Amino acid sequence: MTLLTLARPEQAAGFAAFLGRQLRWDRAAAVRLRGADGVLAAFTRPARFDVLAVLPLPLAGTGTGADPVPAPAEELDITVSAGELLEAVDEESGTVTVPGAVTGPPWAGLLPPRGGWRRLAELPGGQVRDAAASVVAEFRSRTEALLPQQRTRAALDGLAEEVWSRPLAATPLPLRAVHAAHALGFLRPDGPPVAVLAAGSWLRLRTPHGSTALRRTTRGPLTLTPLPG
Repeated sequence: MTLLTLARPEQAAGFAAFLGRQLRWDRAAAVRLRGADGVLAAFTRPARFDVLAVLPLPLAGTGTGADPVPAPAEELDITVSAGELLEAVDEESGTVTVPGAVTGPPWAGLLPPRGGWRRLAELPGGQVRDAAASVVAEFRSRTEALLPQQRTRAALDGLAEEVWSRPLAATPLPLRAVHAAHALGFLRPDGPPVAVLAAGSWLRLRTPHGSTALRRTTRGPLTLTPLPG
C-alpha cells in the first residue's frame, strides 16, 4: 500500500474531520484521491448537498513502507472507501496509508478541469459566509412556517431548489455551492477573500481551505463538483 506523508502534519486532523463529515451523511461514502505535483486532492460528494467538494493536501512524500520518499512525478489516482481512508489517517505522524480501490460511483468519473480557470469575482470571506448563513436561516424559517400537511417531499424539494439556485452576489455561482462550502468548514469567520472561477461549463468557489464547483447544464438542475487548490 502507498504511504503518504503530509507536508503539514497538523492537516491530518482536518482531513480526518472532513472524512468524518462525509460518513455522518453517508456511511457508504467514497473518496477519489488524485495526486500531482506534490499535492493530494481528495474529492467527495456529500450526500446531504448533492455537490462534490475537494480538500487539497500538500505532500511531503510518498512511499511503500515506513520511510517515505519524495513525491513521484507520476500521479496517484484511485477511488477508495471513505471509512477505510479515515481509519488509515494517522494524526500523530501526519501520514495516510492509501487503502485498496473500490468501484467508484458515477460522480467520480466526472471531475472539473485542472487548468484554464479564469477569475470572475473575489469576495470577502465573511460576506460569503454571511450569505450562506442567511439562506440557511431563510430555508429553516420557511420550512417551519409550512403546515404539517404541506411539508411534502415535493414541497421541500421545490423550496430547496428555489433557495439554493439563487446566485451569489453578482456572480453566476448558485448559493448551493456556498452552502456546501460553509457546512464543510471551508468558510471561516473573518476569513480571507474567496474566489469565484469559471472554466468552460464549470463554476468554482475556491477558498484557502477547500473548493466546491459545479457544472452548468442546459437542462435539469445544476450539478456541482470541486477541484484541487
